[in-house]
Amino acid sequence: MMAVFNNIANQYDEWYSQKKGAFVDRVETDLAFGLLKLESGMKVLDVGCGTGIFSMKLAEKGCIVTGIDVSEGMLKVAREKAAEKKLPIFYHQMDATDLAFEDGAFDAVLTMAAVEFIEDTARAVEEMFRVVKNSGQLLIGTINADSDWGDYYQTKKMQGNSIYRYAIFKTIDDLKAWNPEKLVGTGACLFISPFAEEEEFTLEREKELSETRRGGYICALWRK
Repeated sequence: MMAVFNNIANQYDEWYSQKKGAFVDRVETDLAFGLLKLESGMKVLDVGCGTGIFSMKLAEKGCIVTGIDVSEGMLKVAREKAAEKKLPIFYHQMDATDLAFEDGAFDAVLTMAAVEFIEDTARAVEEMFRVVKNSGQLLIGTINADSDWGDYYQTKKMQGNSIYRYAIFKTIDDLKAWNPEKLVGTGACLFISPFAEEEEFTLEREKELSETRRGGYICALWRK
């Protein structure tokens, strides 16, 4: 898995420079930050941080951010981006199923579009709960298996050269089943089809379709 992401590290951010990719990033960010309550000075862990897209957003909100990922290639890009923007983010190569942090080390833990690539998801979720402090927050965001976007990525999974061949997609019920007694909120976004024309990717269209379609991206928030 590490080698797969190392191979695409330098091209990973290209998607976000396109109109569709930028729109996807915006609605996913709005959803995540609408659920997760952040304050300047909070210690936040970004699990599966990749090239640091969300780590940087957290740092720009004044959080003290640590990002971890299995891919050194991704982390190299993340460090370069943080240095360019002079953001003090601490990046470490680490497996989500074996977090080298003390119990309760963080005010919040966030993981976006990463759990689908973690084979032992249950263990990773246990670890994320362990390192968040009592009363702290854990937010998990992932592609919704039960959606047009889930179908789209399932198709990509069949392609031998796609990173998605390693992905195991989740539904909102899968997320709710993880520590349900501490679950405090869920949400969805990305109601526009992945096959829609570029000009359809607008907030107005997103709101309109939210009444009739399942979101392609889902988030769940727990409080420990």
